[in-house]
Amino acid sequence: MPQGKPEAVPDDGLTTRQRRTRPLVLVHTGPGKGKSTAAFGLALRAWNQGWPVGVFQFVKSAKWRVGEEHALTVLGDSGAGGTVAWHKMGEGWSWIKKPGSDEDHAADAREGWEQIKRDLAAQTYRLYVLDEFTYPMKWGWIDVEDVVAALAARPGSQHVVITGRDAHPRLLEAADLVTEMTKVRHPMDAGQKGQKGIEW
Repeated sequence: MPQGKPEAVPDDGLTTRQRRTRPLVLVHTGPGKGKSTAAFGLALRAWNQGWPVGVFQFVKSAKWRVGEEHALTVLGDSGAGGTVAWHKMGEGWSWIKKPGSDEDHAADAREGWEQIKRDLAAQTYRLYVLDEFTYPMKWGWIDVEDVVAALAARPGSQHVVITGRDAHPRLLEAADLVTEMTKVRHPMDAGQKGQKGIEW
């Protein structure tokens, strides 16, 4: 894509403007750091455009104080750009064992997904950040075919970005943009835990 120009233009009957403004499904996956960070960068761009943004965090604990949450909610309340709504789906499941059974966590994840489907049908947001959403699909809590079908049927101009490792092949096939973050080196390899300002 030299100078941002597509390598080929499909014969799809769309005008250049229609093709350029087509809503996208983006997936950030892979073992490297930066998947959620890149998605929140998109949220900043969307906020700047005046778009309503909905963030749905599926794995990180509801008790964690995520830096992006504070920054984006302050911006969303500022009146200078779009609105930002932040939803934490459950109590965090992947990295820290939380009280409750897997069935409880699966039910929370399914209810979170049902809320997203309601919001898609109502066109509540222009950008959806489904953070760590690959995991509930990987664990079988949410049916990937239901996700693919709901994303394909979403009305209007709603963009959706999904983050997390091990994205399902069907999700990758359905996405318009897929980025794989590959780890080359990480401080944890040398025994260093996460730190303020870098991980949160």
